[in-house]
Order: sequence, then C-alpha cells, then structure tokens
Amino acid sequence: MWNCRTPGIPDEMFERIEPVPITKEEVRVIALSKARLKEGNVVIDIGCGSGSITIEAALQVAPSGKVYAVDQDENAIKLTRENAKKFTVTNIELIHSKAQDAMSKLPAADAIFIGGTGGDTYDIIKLAYSKLKKNARIVIDTILIETMYHSLKAIEETKLENVDVTQITISKSKKVSTGTMMLARNPVIIISAQKP
Repeated sequence: MWNCRTPGIPDEMFERIEPVPITKEEVRVIALSKARLKEGNVVIDIGCGSGSITIEAALQVAPSGKVYAVDQDENAIKLTRENAKKFTVTNIELIHSKAQDAMSKLPAADAIFIGGTGGDTYDIIKLAYSKLKKNARIVIDTILIETMYHSLKAIEETKLENVDVTQITISKSKKVSTGTMMLARNPVIIISAQKP
C-alpha cells in the first residue's frame, strides 16, 4: 500500500473514526525523524490513537524490528489493527491498557513515542525512562503548554540528554470559490531527548 522509502503516508490513506486522534502527516514525519529509527529497533508507541506513528515506525524498523502500540481506548486499538492490516504491517503488538500498567511488561526500547496520555505525561515519562536502552530516544508530541511543562520537568529529573523542543505550525491549502487559501492547524510541540 505504501511503497515509498520515506515516511509521510498521507492522512487520508489511514482508516479514521471520531474521536480517535491521528498524528498528522507533517508532524508525524518530524516526530519520526527525531526518533532516529533503524532496522531492527524496538519501539514503544504510548497513546497510539489511529496508529499512524505505529504503522510508520513499524515500516522503518522492519523486517526485524518491532513496535508495541499501547492505548487505553479500545477503539484506538481496533483502529490501529485495521490500519496495520491495510498497510500489511505485521511487526506490531497491540496492547489495550493504560500505559502505567503496560510499561512493566514491555521490553527495553530503542525509541519511545508518547502521544495521548490522558494527563499522565509526567508519570509516563518517568516509567518510560526505565525502558529506554542506553542512547535510546524519547519523542513526545503535545499541543498543551501544561503537557510541555510536565514533560520537560520529567526529562530534567531523569537527566535525559540532547533535549530538543520544536514547535511546528502548519497550514494546509484549501480550494475556495475564488482561489486557494491556507488553513492553519493547531501548533504542535515535539520534545525529544536521549538516554545517556
């Protein structure tokens, strides 16, 4: 279905249902680049939502790597399963659970993505730290300033290194009767860091 070597599967190719969120294409591409994935990596995707990060990460680490997709919303797990089937991705394991309950059962990871956390980002980052291998990376996507604050606090307390905070503001074109206009999307903050 997606035969390109680059990430950036168009959003409209993914199965979607409301209100399960999707990490939009341009944000996803930057988040994936911050993880610096390689073939054979083990990846954890916390708050997988529609599975867009899960699917793209699985393609990046295939054939020998694996992605563990965690979400407490059963609809998100079902949707991620549908998208995995659609893109013929088989190197993922879906986990219907709160991140705090699932984390202890997961293997050490080369990269951890943290998206939807239900407001528990600080605690989840602290738990994720123990699952990161040496030199492994963590990537956090957020739209809330409070989540950014709690993320940076947890990163500082765990002494993660090479911290990078990037705010992305994207506008997409839309045809209207008189021409083309640009519609702004919500700004997204991507925080990435590395375990020493």
